[in-house]
Amino acid sequence: MRPSDHIGCSEFPCEDVVYDRYLVAGVDLDPGSISMVMISEAAPPDPADYYYASGDPLFQQTTVQAFQDAGASVTSIQDLLAGGVYLTTAVKCGKVGYGLKAATIGACSYILEEELALFPNVRVYMLMGDVAIKAVNTIARRAGEPRVIPAGSTYKIRGQPFSWRGRRVFPSYLQAGPSFFIEKSKRKMIAEDIAAALSLAGGLKL
Repeated sequence: MRPSDHIGCSEFPCEDVVYDRYLVAGVDLDPGSISMVMISEAAPPDPADYYYASGDPLFQQTTVQAFQDAGASVTSIQDLLAGGVYLTTAVKCGKVGYGLKAATIGACSYILEEELALFPNVRVYMLMGDVAIKAVNTIARRAGEPRVIPAGSTYKIRGQPFSWRGRRVFPSYLQAGPSFFIEKSKRKMIAEDIAAALSLAGGLKL
């Protein structure tokens, strides 16, 4: 199955993204083998940096490093997929500026909701950064459910046992992009969160 064959945006209503940077995973995978979904912020400014781009894209470099920091023996996105980890973004287009409007996160959350529904055996969601947290909270609120992750800084709330629709949810920091290498103070916390998530998801061995 290719996720891009099952989900997508037809209207492109958002004002603070670049539509020609729209990216949804077009990789072949077995949806039943996925036990963890890691959701980061938005598609990269350069499509060549996306998780599933050819070569050694930036999102692969930083994400693989994050899993290696957590003790996982991986060297590529394909290793992560083989271990049951699927990677995606909350917003499918690249950003114009630094932030993203709530309306953009809300509009793209419909696509994310359809995407998450493709994977019936997920045990763990990792929400990498505020945009991913807001997107999942938006999906829950639309269904009449309580917030998945409460308001507050990630530093204070990470590590608590959050659940959503029978799956554990880990709020953490953004691991995709150059800031991962710059913000070294957060790398240890990201590694701790990934290790804790993998212990519940199974698949990859630490």
